[in-house]
Amino acid sequence: MTLQMTFRQLLMVAAVAASGAAYAQTSTHVEVFKSPYCGCCKEWVEHMRKAGFDVTTQNVTDVPAARKATGMPEKFGSCHTAKVGGYAIEGHVPAADVQRLLKEKPKAIGLAVPGMPQGSPGMETNHPQPYDTLLVMPDGSYKVFAKH
Repeated sequence: MTLQMTFRQLLMVAAVAASGAAYAQTSTHVEVFKSPYCGCCKEWVEHMRKAGFDVTTQNVTDVPAARKATGMPEKFGSCHTAKVGGYAIEGHVPAADVQRLLKEKPKAIGLAVPGMPQGSPGMETNHPQPYDTLLVMPDGSYKVFAKH
């Protein structure tokens, strides 16, 4: 095995490294649909921004209609819904779970944290409750993606 590289190979490695660095510096856009009156939704948006996501919000009067438009089944509903990287994100999903989803790219509708569990991002409390992030499959079934 030789450690020498041709000039062409070196250029290819440099190009790949540069494109990876540029990709890592760009943030991923998240579009959130929420009620204008919900404070916990604003807190979740801040959680996502602190994790490096570029977040825009759309105040809507009908969150269930926005949820339906993303393809997320109603049974996984929460107080806000979002779109990122071709996936639906329902409720107070931790940013780390969204990052993992985007890295692994499973065939799925997206992630959901149904309801509003105490202790989830945006619902911080001194008395958190255990909750699961669900991976919602194209047929409407789900499996546990992460336990919190």
